[in-house]
Amino acid sequence: MDGGSILETIGVEIIGVMSPVSICMFLVVLIVYTLSSPSSSDNQQVIRTAANLIYLESSSDTTAQKLEGALLNAVVFVVLITLVTFLLVILYYYRFTNFLKYYIRFSAFFVLGSMGGSIILTLIQHFNIPIDSITFCLLLFNFTILGVISVFSQGVPILLNQMYMVALGIIVAAWFTKLPEWTTWVVLVALALYDLVAVLAPGGPLKMLVELASSRDEELPALVYEARPNVSSRSGSRGPNLGLLLAGFSDGDPIELRVMSSSENVVQNGRVVSEMRSESEEIDDVREVEIEGEMLPLMGSSSSNNERERPVVNEDIRESNESDRARVLEREIEEEEERGRGIKLGLGDFVFYSVLVGRAAMYDLMTVYACYLAIISGLGCTLILLAVCRHALPALPISIALGVIFYFLTRLLMEPFVVGTSTNLLMF
Repeated sequence: MDGGSILETIGVEIIGVMSPVSICMFLVVLIVYTLSSPSSSDNQQVIRTAANLIYLESSSDTTAQKLEGALLNAVVFVVLITLVTFLLVILYYYRFTNFLKYYIRFSAFFVLGSMGGSIILTLIQHFNIPIDSITFCLLLFNFTILGVISVFSQGVPILLNQMYMVALGIIVAAWFTKLPEWTTWVVLVALALYDLVAVLAPGGPLKMLVELASSRDEELPALVYEARPNVSSRSGSRGPNLGLLLAGFSDGDPIELRVMSSSENVVQNGRVVSEMRSESEEIDDVREVEIEGEMLPLMGSSSSNNERERPVVNEDIRESNESDRARVLEREIEEEEERGRGIKLGLGDFVFYSVLVGRAAMYDLMTVYACYLAIISGLGCTLILLAVCRHALPALPISIALGVIFYFLTRLLMEPFVVGTSTNLLMF
């Protein structure tokens, strides 16, 4: 029963991570597939971003020029990200937490209002949706303000928070798909390598941020998607004012699922066990305890002089047992507060997973399927490693590596083979 409940909770957490990632990639593919066409793919307007500051790719450039320019863009982009991340580490180290929070809120407001509004306006023009400018501005303003409140406020429903986190990932990913092809692939590989070093290297900026937040017992000031498992409640086992501790792992041992209610009952593995007895039941209990190698019966009352001291011994041992139990419960609560909020995934992982499949959608859907399966497989491998290592791991390297490999294998080998056999009516 214990292993089943823990495995069930871990499975819910994994599904809680893979589901929003799949939704984000699916919607980005829809946007890219809707707004792009074969005739406009070569003449697509190139945008100037931090990922292509040095080189603007052109279709007339040679392969060597494209590769060299893409490498320069990737190096500059990774250097900029590294400098900004170290700046965030310095600000967080000197406790400029409020500044970081306001900066992240402004970033979310800008992404939802400006970049999101541009994508929505493009979709409206593409589908010829009848709407006037005033109504559009009011709807966009409400959408943006609600998004900022949902992402950063504490009292909003978790589903609304998760929806807007996915929406942020979709918007940023849709913009990154406008990068030139060579720059996109080289930047994705460079970011996967940067993520590997930044999280695992001793002086990595992301590793330092995580360690600082963990040492201060604070939430990391960043846009992080949080997958919280839905733990099913058992009928008749919960009262009002519930404090829920989710199943997790501590030092290699599974932590039991405990729910403390106002009636002072503990639910352990589906059985309700009363932890508090009445004082009369405690006094009437006849127990034996070993004190300095001698077994003594502990009774609530007696007439002899020796027996007058036994209730005192009983009371002392009962107080020590209660204090030990409270100490153990407090330690478990502290451990569960760190682990009980489920698996967390950075918003950048959503973005670059979706950029990869979005770029694949510009070629054909067969490549999209292959890249999607590769990314999900890589994410599953990362989650397995997370369960084994039990510390923060980069989510980009395995998925991006598999996605890039499967993209080129599908585009260069599988797609010509399947199309050739289909057009020649060959069965295999």
